[in-house]
Amino acid sequence: MLQIDQIQVNYGAAPALWDISLHINPGELISVIGPNGAGKTTLINAVMGLNPLKSGKIVWEGETVSLLPPHRLCERGLALVPESRRLFTTMTVRENLELGAMHPAARAQRAHTLEQVCALFPAVRAKLDQVSGTLSGGQQQMVAIGRAMMALPRLLLLDEPSLGLAPSIVGEMFRSIESIHRSGTAVMLVEQNVSRALAISQRTYVLENGRVVTSGLSSELGSRDEIRKAYLGI
Repeated sequence: MLQIDQIQVNYGAAPALWDISLHINPGELISVIGPNGAGKTTLINAVMGLNPLKSGKIVWEGETVSLLPPHRLCERGLALVPESRRLFTTMTVRENLELGAMHPAARAQRAHTLEQVCALFPAVRAKLDQVSGTLSGGQQQMVAIGRAMMALPRLLLLDEPSLGLAPSIVGEMFRSIESIHRSGTAVMLVEQNVSRALAISQRTYVLENGRVVTSGLSSELGSRDEIRKAYLGI
């Protein structure tokens, strides 16, 4: 489905990622973990066309898409929920959600998809006509995920969805991600909550200093002493 082949991303002359290779199978949920500054956000933004590649390539469903802009990737079935949500805070929840359905295929199903988003996040239904900047952090994250789902993605890219959320909301957020995955949408999850990420993903990649240092089945990585010590505090 998605193949990332030996990509390098620079910030100026300084490499932020190098020799990164990974893949996502149709309908799979993978997680990407690592310490702050490891390159996780750089990686997910590179997949979405927001960070240009210095070298390597990204292939989506057999097509090399390394040079495509984000809106073209969205049309092909990728959608990003960025870190810190980045809603249009002076617009209503409904307006933010409708902005996710801009390409023709998504626009044609906008009313149906909006109903699906409201079913996934009942709290959003009650806030549709409220200005999004007045919502709680958890509610804003629901809107951000809902906005991405309005684009009808086959691969949903999530960048730190639990960041800044109250502990009482985190569990609900991960249950929603699992529900999206069960519906058939593939998910690439960049997450600081390592125990949660390992619990819901099938495979995990560990980034350090801009490189993949290990990868494997999430259940297997979660039992490794070095992973438990470094990321789970055990």
